[in-house]
Amino acid sequence: MTAPAAPHRDAAEQARLHATLVELFDQRIAFNALLGVRVEALVPGDVRLRLDMRPDLVGHYLYGRLHGGVVSSVLDAVGGLALMVAIAERHPADTAQQVLQRFAKMGTIDLRVDFLRPGLGRHFVGHGEVTRLGGRVGSTQMRLLNDEGTLIATSAAAYVVA
Repeated sequence: MTAPAAPHRDAAEQARLHATLVELFDQRIAFNALLGVRVEALVPGDVRLRLDMRPDLVGHYLYGRLHGGVVSSVLDAVGGLALMVAIAERHPADTAQQVLQRFAKMGTIDLRVDFLRPGLGRHFVGHGEVTRLGGRVGSTQMRLLNDEGTLIATSAAAYVVA
């Protein structure tokens, strides 16, 4: 005998959760707002953040390359966002507010970034994927691509989730 499926959020509550995550990442996390990071997709398995290139994000003034710290920050942010989406999926009956409370203790434990190519482009898209979501720790893999689809950097991270 199989256990009954857990109740799912209704469409209105799912829309509230989506809007809340977008607001959190685009506006309430001040560092993301400073960088200009914007949520592009919140689909499990397809979580994306976008960053438009600006002169104040340049790390190498002669070549106009994206600063390595910005690359790392975007990858860290998209990894965290991918975990948030996965946690929300793991708890389908939770309201948007209950899901947000689950993020209170979340933080980066370890972040490794491999810089593969110079950060050149008009905009960049960070992709995040959860590779493991345990009770206390979640693991992710991330990629940063420029507007031409060129892979700029990859990353792997671990986050405390409880």
